[in-house]
Amino acid sequence: MDDTERGIRLRAGAAEVTVRPDQGARLSSLSIGGLELLRQGERYGSFVMAPWCGRTRQGHFRNGPVDHRLPLDAGEHAIHGTVRRRPWRTAQVDERSAALFCDLVEPWPYPGRVTQLVELAEDGGSLTLTLGVETAGDSFPAQAGWHPWFQRRLGEGGRPVEIDFSPEWQEERGEDHLPTGHRMEPKPGPWDDCFGMPDGVDVRLSWPEQLELTVRSRAQWVVVYDQVPEAVCVEPQSGPPNGLNTHPRLVTELEPLEVSTRWEWRLA
Repeated sequence: MDDTERGIRLRAGAAEVTVRPDQGARLSSLSIGGLELLRQGERYGSFVMAPWCGRTRQGHFRNGPVDHRLPLDAGEHAIHGTVRRRPWRTAQVDERSAALFCDLVEPWPYPGRVTQLVELAEDGGSLTLTLGVETAGDSFPAQAGWHPWFQRRLGEGGRPVEIDFSPEWQEERGEDHLPTGHRMEPKPGPWDDCFGMPDGVDVRLSWPEQLELTVRSRAQWVVVYDQVPEAVCVEPQSGPPNGLNTHPRLVTELEPLEVSTRWEWRLA
């Protein structure tokens, strides 16, 4: 199951998942009944965002009275955390699950650890992903989430995916691609936007006559991106972009941050 070049392969029913510890614990493949759901390529699949999600404005955040600056890697901003390109270590693997971890090091200013548990249901009908962010010392603000790139079409001749969800609000996006702090009525796509779902993320993706997949999470924020022809992204996360500054969630020794998402599917 654990192969250096091909990653960790998990199987149940008609589902097969490949996890790449050497590439940020990224899901490089999710195949259901022979249909590949994730866009292929080292930048794609489904990667972990931690200890922040999306852009942090000008790489700046505060922890109490202390100012911190993160390296800028998205124009004037810092994006998607520090662990998505680092090798992770594997703690445990069996036929249907894998537990992995990555220590937080520079440029993140606080020692800690990010964990991910990947679990296929016994019947192969769903996948549960669970992230944890822990401190090894001082408390710090953090976020965690996933950035899956779902294929717009499943195979040659497949019809494009349809996205259906009912958010309570949409975050107004400024010219710097960050929320302005103003909430507005959700608008039709195309999107590169963050939405609030206070009862939990619940987004359905339908590939007509092929497969339906529902992304759920108790997290209350989701970013939806559908502005490229090859793929769409539905990103459950524990806070909005720039959330280290606007919606900080403090990680302490007694209270780590934990967030999970469950993807359920059925073939047509």
